[in-house]
Amino acid sequence: MLQAALAGFGTSIGLIAAIGAQNAFVLRQGLRREHVLAVVLVCAISDAVLIGAGVAGFGRLSTAVPWLGPVMLWGGAGFLLLYGALRFKAALKGGEALMPAPGVPAPLGRVLLMCLMFTWANPHVYLDTVVLLGAISAQYAPHRLAFGIAAACASLTFFSALGFGARALAPVFARPRAWVILEVIVGLTMWAIALSLVLRGLPD
Repeated sequence: MLQAALAGFGTSIGLIAAIGAQNAFVLRQGLRREHVLAVVLVCAISDAVLIGAGVAGFGRLSTAVPWLGPVMLWGGAGFLLLYGALRFKAALKGGEALMPAPGVPAPLGRVLLMCLMFTWANPHVYLDTVVLLGAISAQYAPHRLAFGIAAACASLTFFSALGFGARALAPVFARPRAWVILEVIVGLTMWAIALSLVLRGLPD
């Protein structure tokens, strides 16, 4: 169970930490100190719902279709390798400083609507949570629940740190090189997870 929980937490953190519109939005709200708690909760709860759907759905499918597990294992490993490579490619291109311009605080309703759009209208969110995390969780049966709970906790941990820690990170992320370093870390994380899946799929 502990192994499943650690895998769920690590995989979720690695996927969520990838640079994207949602993370940039959360970071901006944190830098502005605008409705940070509401934004963090919307992102974390949305992820928990999607992760739960992925873990539950793939759990039932893997039981009904025995060959689905190995196919998804190798498919997930391949995707993670590609995803990591894309992060390294982004690092080679260089980063962009993220310094939000000062302005009048936005209404809570508008902020929440934008947050929901960044979350639910983003196809990568479904790919990361429902498809990829759901597929990987099937490899940790009968401890898929521990995997899913840990993955959801990782989402809450990451968005809380990103939103509430943004002020402390502001001087760092004003430098493009900081984004490059983060991209490299995410890429290495994805490749490490892919390697662990490959090792699980190899015959004893």
